[in-house]
Amino acid sequence: MADERADEAALPGIDAVEAFCESLRVERALSPHTVRNYRLDLLDYLRWAERSGLDPLHVTHRQLRRYLGELDQARYARKTVNRRLSSLRGLFRWLNVTGQVAENPASAVQGPKLPATLPKTIPPADMARLLSVHAKRDLDGTPRDQTPRDLRDQALLEFLYACGARISEASGLLLASVDFDRAQAKVLGKGSKERIIPLHDLALDAMRTYLLVGRPALLGGRACDRFFVSSRGNPMGTDAMRKMFKATVRAAGLDDGLSPHDMRHTFATDLLSGGADLRTVQEMLGHVSLSTTQIYTHVSPERLRAVHAAAHPRA
Repeated sequence: MADERADEAALPGIDAVEAFCESLRVERALSPHTVRNYRLDLLDYLRWAERSGLDPLHVTHRQLRRYLGELDQARYARKTVNRRLSSLRGLFRWLNVTGQVAENPASAVQGPKLPATLPKTIPPADMARLLSVHAKRDLDGTPRDQTPRDLRDQALLEFLYACGARISEASGLLLASVDFDRAQAKVLGKGSKERIIPLHDLALDAMRTYLLVGRPALLGGRACDRFFVSSRGNPMGTDAMRKMFKATVRAAGLDDGLSPHDMRHTFATDLLSGGADLRTVQEMLGHVSLSTTQIYTHVSPERLRAVHAAAHPRA
């Protein structure tokens, strides 16, 4: 680990990358997970520039295309290549704004075109299985004893599905930000933007039981301002939440490729399928642009068949 840090510290351009990542953390208030991904992407670019004998902060758009082309030849996924390009655009934009470079060579580079894909959602039957793993009753209705961790995990899963929160927003949820009387919670989204999101009764019941029974047991007398806490009474981080989600998915016998973000996709798709308008869903998801929310406006085959059967004169 020490050797790795020493190698990173010796990379040309590393000081600029570290300063850029610090600006992402402080000025744009991006999550530690996002900042870490930016840093990893840019470290890869710095290593490529060093191998190629280039000054990483003063390259042409043709040289950047060559870098992306080598990623493509190495069979990196198109999504990964585009993410690397996005990181480079951010870095060079920042370098340009701060006066460290005269031009942004990444602005003239286009990434590979991605195939159109629909958001991954969880079917209702699978969602029921997922939400039964830590529940007070299994799918057959048989009661079970819930541990404090079960109570927390159930509350977290119900919260994610109830409001479409990002995993980072769930991790950062403050105890004082959950209003049971008004059936709502205040979350801190991307760019430190706060929004109020409603919660339904099932989620509120699970969260209240966790708050009254599970959370005190996990805290063991310690104090914590976060709503979701770890088994040691500390704030429950995003990595721990993702690990819990994966374990729950496996316990439910579902696709191991499911992620907490798929709960968010399912929340949005279910709302729109149920008749919610696009701008309301945009507000609840915390999207800046309506076009981001529009990816959820796809129509399911079942909905198409139902509309066809109801509307076609010969159906």
